[in-house]
Amino acid sequence: MTDTARLAEGDKAPAFSLPDADGNTVKLADYQGQKVIVYFYPAASTPGCTKQACDFRDSLAELNDAGLAVIGISPDKPEKLAKFRDAQGLTFPLLSDPDKSVLSAWGAYGEKKLYGKIVQGVIRSTFVVDEKGNIEVAQYNVKATGHVAKLRRDLSV
Repeated sequence: MTDTARLAEGDKAPAFSLPDADGNTVKLADYQGQKVIVYFYPAASTPGCTKQACDFRDSLAELNDAGLAVIGISPDKPEKLAKFRDAQGLTFPLLSDPDKSVLSAWGAYGEKKLYGKIVQGVIRSTFVVDEKGNIEVAQYNVKATGHVAKLRRDLSV
């Protein structure tokens, strides 16, 4: 398997319909008319992913005030996402993509380097989708730590 195609600014954001931590279906279309940050992370409750999720949680009020919703997507099952959400007090939707179809459609699953080896896995990525459903910002291979602060600077939030 090779790298999936990457999204670029101006591309139409691939639609999705995924279960959240409580098993409720969340669709990208639910956010039509507002901006939404969609971020992909490898695994709930791991150190880097926890740091990143908590940074989004801690910045959520400012992001929401700037008209930005936040959605996190990983291959984890809803039960694991619920434990992660509850343990960290996360207040934005965490969506489950166990077959990685949405991750692949967004270019967030494929070959990556892990400790010097090429492996298949989740590519930590963040996107801003505009009110019309187009990609406004596409960032791949982002760092778990400091990423939200950089994103806020980039978006002037």
